[in-house]
Amino acid sequence: MSSAANASSKDKVTVLTAEELLAHWQGHRRLTRRMIEAFPEDKLFSFSVGGMRPFSELAMEFIKMAAPIARGVATGKWASLDESPSPDTKAALLTLWDQATEEINAVWPTIPVHRFGEVDKAFGQWENTGINTILYAIDNETHHRGQGYVYLRALGIEPPAFYDRS
Repeated sequence: MSSAANASSKDKVTVLTAEELLAHWQGHRRLTRRMIEAFPEDKLFSFSVGGMRPFSELAMEFIKMAAPIARGVATGKWASLDESPSPDTKAALLTLWDQATEEINAVWPTIPVHRFGEVDKAFGQWENTGINTILYAIDNETHHRGQGYVYLRALGIEPPAFYDRS
């Protein structure tokens, strides 16, 4: 048996640093931004398949969660999810996207390391550790971005490569 197999359950392995996790998340966000850019203006706000929401609504879901999750993990204070109206142009949507990206980058260095492991009830709804709440945001964006790939292909548009997060 290897020494790794003999390790006690209290031993922990760090897989990613906080900075690496942020870089991973922002890579996903860069790809999603390119997805938004790939949509024709009118289709971004209207096109759907099988009754799913238009991609603009999905993008707004990501925007309304991303920076507030970073703030909540940093502070332990969770505002309710933003219910403000969504923009009606691609340019306005991308502006909100970029503002959220800047806010995440500004808040991230203020997250105390211990907050990644602490349990909170994000937005009064989801009880989990900080790291798992962040991973939820990434997973949610990835899942719904997949819908965007289906939409773009249905529109005859080649989507950005899913693996290119540069």
